Amino acid sequence: MNTTTNTPAPTLPTGERADLLETLAKQRHFLRFTTRDLTDEQAGQRTTASELCLGGLIKHVTSVERNWAAFIVDGPSTMPDFTAMTEADWAKRADEFRMLPGETLAGVLAEYVEVADRTDELVATLPDLNASHPLPKAPWFEGEASWSARRVLLHIAAETAQHAGHADIIRESLDGAKSMG
Repeated sequence: MNTTTNTPAPTLPTGERADLLETLAKQRHFLRFTTRDLTDEQAGQRTTASELCLGGLIKHVTSVERNWAAFIVDGPSTMPDFTAMTEADWAKRADEFRMLPGETLAGVLAEYVEVADRTDELVATLPDLNASHPLPKAPWFEGEASWSARRVLLHIAAETAQHAGHADIIRESLDGAKSMG
């Protein structure tokens, strides 16, 4: 029986898309690396004056990436109107930044990988990186600007890099381990 198929191998992104994927992968690696060899308890531990913990940072970056990827596809309707959020909404959002009872580091990391894989697929298959949508309502966005898919992907990479730096400080405060240096 012949099991060979004539299905061509998928084409790997090149140029700008390959650069975006490489940048995202590198920043995601640094963020995940800060959690190496930790217990669930350590991943949920605050080590600075901040409310942040390592597991919570990964949860937050996962949520940010998921929401912005949805924005690329469907526009601002996928995002909350941050100007209309209640105290209860903000309290629920704060849960993104901490490990909640029953959450595990393995589970948080697995969800991050799933979201990253979907974003990577979007980068590889999106017809046009110039496609843009108006930004959602938020006090940190001025005016009525629009962002292209490219700009959103750069924002995801920047957000991931920023939080990887936070994570490195938290990890060093936890047990002296560093991501670099």
